Amino acid sequence: MPTKVEYDRRLQIVAWAVTSLFLLGFFIHPIGEWTGPIVGVWFVGTQKPWRGLLWLMSFSFVPNLVADWRILLGASPEQALQHVGWIILATVLGVLPLTFHRLTSRRLPGLLSTLPFPLAAAAAQMLSVFWLPRAAAGGSWAVLFLVDWIAAGVVWMWNHEFRAAIIGWVGAFFGALFILVVALHHTLMIDARFAWLPLGGAIVLAILALLNRSKKRPWAERPETVALLQSPYTGNPLHVAVERGREALVSSSGERFPVRDGIPAFLKPEDLSGDNLKYNHLYETIGGFYDDIQRVFCALKGFDRDAYFRSYMCLLEVKPGDSVLETSVGTGLNFKYLSGGVKLSGLDLSPEMLINCQSNLRRWRLDADLFLGNAESLPFTDASFDVVFHVGGINFFNDRARAIREMIRVAKPGSLLLIADETEKHVKSVYEKQPGGLFKNRKEPVSAPVDLVPPEMQDVHLEELRDGQFYALTFRKPAAC
Repeated sequence: MPTKVEYDRRLQIVAWAVTSLFLLGFFIHPIGEWTGPIVGVWFVGTQKPWRGLLWLMSFSFVPNLVADWRILLGASPEQALQHVGWIILATVLGVLPLTFHRLTSRRLPGLLSTLPFPLAAAAAQMLSVFWLPRAAAGGSWAVLFLVDWIAAGVVWMWNHEFRAAIIGWVGAFFGALFILVVALHHTLMIDARFAWLPLGGAIVLAILALLNRSKKRPWAERPETVALLQSPYTGNPLHVAVERGREALVSSSGERFPVRDGIPAFLKPEDLSGDNLKYNHLYETIGGFYDDIQRVFCALKGFDRDAYFRSYMCLLEVKPGDSVLETSVGTGLNFKYLSGGVKLSGLDLSPEMLINCQSNLRRWRLDADLFLGNAESLPFTDASFDVVFHVGGINFFNDRARAIREMIRVAKPGSLLLIADETEKHVKSVYEKQPGGLFKNRKEPVSAPVDLVPPEMQDVHLEELRDGQFYALTFRKPAAC
């Protein structure tokens, strides 16, 4: 039986209290001094570097421009233009440390990954003293370093879900730093001769990050996995080819599927049409903070997210040594709830979601073969996997029946398959209330695709979970199929 989702009132109270604190930070400056850097580090970590830089520039530049409107109105055109130039420079100095953190921290281990932001922020403040005409840039760089280090540490612990064995002492460490900063906020001063230390530290971290570039395992070293692949369009087998140092999967008929960032790309333009295109745009936008939205939503609702995931994942029949495929793998959250000793594979239509899946797998120390492709045309040979499942997304596929037939095709005979997604009740109560109207004016309500399961399938079972907000459909591929 699936795990019952338990509600925790204390968790809900804490979640609302913390959320309220961050909201107050936008309006109350003393609170914002602490919550602002945390939000900045979190936000930049959810975005591609160039996109995060542009968004942060906008968030910083526009308010500063509005705040100085009186100065701009009273100045000559030349003075106003010069003043805007100083605002732009101040904005760049304020935003670049976060972008530096985004580019560097992911290539550094443990607590070392929390240092790029505070070091770069302290260096930027030190440089602003020399470059900006007014030292609104002033203040102790040491205080700024400690505040920003705590911010980076909080986000680091959040990303590790406050579960790692070291989180306890790390939390105590940053708690002690917090007390130190509060106690010495107005008195802590460091000799100016040491002000160049943060710039030197940032340079050292940048060098370490460049030297610590992770190497992805070549597909030429995965013959067993490559043997299971085929062209999703012709069914021809594939082999690995290397051209100018870059790998690609090539068929005997000349089809070529490039490997980008370790992920083979099996998409064609025609795969991104209709609902597939519309909802892929959504995931490309929210992919970076998809997991965090879900975590916060669950906490504010007061229910245990782990129990929620287990309520449907426990329906699978997974044994050590099994090969497991999840279609529409997203950020890979379901992989955490599978038993160890299995070979993981995941496919998704969104490059953004797969990039975040790679980050999650590194954080959880899991390994999986990831593929960019359409769940309606899987790039795998028949009967390739012991376990095949899909969670979320099928409600809005172009061709649900075809996606289900593909799952059955690549599953081994006798396998139990799982399809799970939100019910119409959830879509109406949550998704339709979101801005943008993406889920409104639908042609028909969502429903569990029981009628699309081929009649020869066995043990067909449907149940609703989480107070009717979610459904889980299981069925078995006949052993003689």
